[in-house]
Amino acid sequence: MQTEKQTGTLYVVATPIGNLKDMTMRAVETLKEVKRIAVEDTRHAGLLLKHFSIDKPTISMHEFNERERHKMIIERLLEGESIALISDAGTPLISDPGFRLVREAHVSNILVVPIPGPCAAVAALSASGLPSDRFTFEGFLPAKEEARRNALEKLLHEPRTIIFYEAPHRLLASLQSMSAVFGEDRHAVIARELTKRHESILSDTLKALADYYEAHSDQQKGEIVILIQGVNEEALPTKEVVPEHVLDILLEELPVKQAAALAAKITGERKNVLYNLALQKAK
Repeated sequence: MQTEKQTGTLYVVATPIGNLKDMTMRAVETLKEVKRIAVEDTRHAGLLLKHFSIDKPTISMHEFNERERHKMIIERLLEGESIALISDAGTPLISDPGFRLVREAHVSNILVVPIPGPCAAVAALSASGLPSDRFTFEGFLPAKEEARRNALEKLLHEPRTIIFYEAPHRLLASLQSMSAVFGEDRHAVIARELTKRHESILSDTLKALADYYEAHSDQQKGEIVILIQGVNEEALPTKEVVPEHVLDILLEELPVKQAAALAAKITGERKNVLYNLALQKAK
């Protein structure tokens, strides 16, 4: 009697963000048991697999080929192969490829099993001293200054702790943008090279942190997590007085600069934020 072919399982496996001792026993066992492993970078993954004596074929799947590769991986899963997904470091899909693959696996009724472990954002939050009961993860900010400021301005009234990843060569520029948008005195934490030899966690105002990294270019290296304290909800504008609505009314009668200045006095919002918003509306 012919039986229905059983599909394989997709394992989403977290790997160390630096210290190899953070690899869980379950993660090692899973990688040794699956048929093959989908990796972000074959060379980087090769070093990890060699360290744990894991000899399995790998499939390269990164941000530039995920659309094509996830279809091939789904086909193998439907044929009965069990496959593990790993990223270069930490938990897959967190600012890493894999979303399309996992989504399609669910659509195809393929079992998806998480193998939890390290995540830089959560590790940084746990040691930051900032409120951790509610937070929002925003990934990487845009590289260009105007787009970066626009993204930050949308988070100006966010009451939760805000978490970003940032590239070393953009750390100082991002801190300066954050200081301009959120205010120089907003509290923040920079977690750098977590679990590695040169791990550091600095806590101060945005202005102080920007000044520090400007004076210490040698510290602008490695994997970086930026955490910003959320705004006090009691200080948020009331529903009756919304800065953007006030600005819209004033722009009907006044020039951009004058409208932004007056809206700032009425609402208590930062004048430069309202001015930038007014410029966008004027366009």
